[in-house]
Amino acid sequence: MVIFGWDVLSLEFWSLLLTIVFIDLLLAGDNAIVIGLAARSLPKDKQKLAVVWGMLGAVLIRIAATLLVVSLLKIPYLLAAGGALLLWIAYKLLVQEDSHQEVKAGTTLWAAVRTIVIADAAMGLDNVIAVAGAAHGDFLLVVLGLLISIPIVVWGSTLFIKLIDKFPWIIYLGSGVLAYTASKMIAHETRFAVFFERNPVIYWAFVSVLIALVLCAGWWTNSVKARRNERRDDKRKPVFVAKKSRESH
Repeated sequence: MVIFGWDVLSLEFWSLLLTIVFIDLLLAGDNAIVIGLAARSLPKDKQKLAVVWGMLGAVLIRIAATLLVVSLLKIPYLLAAGGALLLWIAYKLLVQEDSHQEVKAGTTLWAAVRTIVIADAAMGLDNVIAVAGAAHGDFLLVVLGLLISIPIVVWGSTLFIKLIDKFPWIIYLGSGVLAYTASKMIAHETRFAVFFERNPVIYWAFVSVLIALVLCAGWWTNSVKARRNERRDDKRKPVFVAKKSRESH
């Protein structure tokens, strides 16, 4: 069955669609937390309304932005530039820090809706670039992927976040998927595509090296942060003990 040039029963169609949904779920965890924070001050009966209207606005903006980026990526070298930016996003996914305290709760329904839409637009750049790259310029895949994943984010985000907390390797898997998508974007840039098509071994070596670099850089950064936190905790312990000993005298 062919729709908009796609055989919707083909393995290629479903693999691309599932990749887009997975990327959106992975990168939209923060957005889901923002939704909860923005609506937290509303009465229970208005919280769901705020989420529904807020996400409706966010979906429309996200689709428009993604379709715009898909069109822009056809400009020479912008596809490679988008791939390079997506590599950075894949790295930041591994070493991200919490910044949700800055989100203000809306005191009225429309204030909460406005906060959700603005926050999603501000935080959604990574989603837009990743989805546009994974869709290979296909509008149908973009729209379907967002329509499927965003409702799941709204109502299933808590479960997904718990899964990530329980199985941290999901983040590394997701970062690898983003790095793979980014490397494909760079390799499919018009100026480079012919070279990589003629040299498949070099293509797969290029993809593998970029994925490995992103994962290793993320792991190394997290290791350095963990050691710094341990040293900071060790420095605090003697001071705390000394204070307690003086109080006992």
